[in-house]
Amino acid sequence: MKFCSECAHPVTVAIPEGDNRPRYVCTHCGTIHYQNPKMVIGSIPVWEQDGELKVLLCKRAIEPRYGYWTLPAGFMENGETTSAAAARETEEEAGANIELGNLFTLLNVVHVHQVHMFYLARLVDLDFAPGIESLDVQLFSEAEIPWSDLAFPTIRTTLELFFADRAQMREAGGTYGFHTRDIAGPMRAPVQPD
Repeated sequence: MKFCSECAHPVTVAIPEGDNRPRYVCTHCGTIHYQNPKMVIGSIPVWEQDGELKVLLCKRAIEPRYGYWTLPAGFMENGETTSAAAARETEEEAGANIELGNLFTLLNVVHVHQVHMFYLARLVDLDFAPGIESLDVQLFSEAEIPWSDLAFPTIRTTLELFFADRAQMREAGGTYGFHTRDIAGPMRAPVQPD
């Protein structure tokens, strides 16, 4: 940040009185510009038929990670709840109609100043299509998921937790849990053998 959004004068970095972190401060009007983590909200849309469960994934048409697969998700907007953001992003990216369930994962992605949340969701029908930010949208069983082509660690973590809960439910009953994790860094490309 170079200029104050309130008065357009240059800002400086300083620790404001009573604070303990460096902030962008306008020395002209005194505005302190707080920068806080962004919220990325999405869903885990599933379709179950004849005992087979599939998850809806979107192939990204935008950077970062163009061409990689993801769950439908995006930045929360001002004036909406997290559940409204999950439903909106699912409709925008996958054209999918969902019935939203409980919050499933809350993932702290500190290295990029974000918090990612994913809700359980059930597809109401199979009427879905790629939105403007998606190249393709497909249903995948656990075995079919393109694990090496997932866009972000939060997607991999959420899917791994989802299928682990699903397996436990089939063996011992119960329900999906609520999971929190800290994501340490960006997803690395798989190492290719020599």
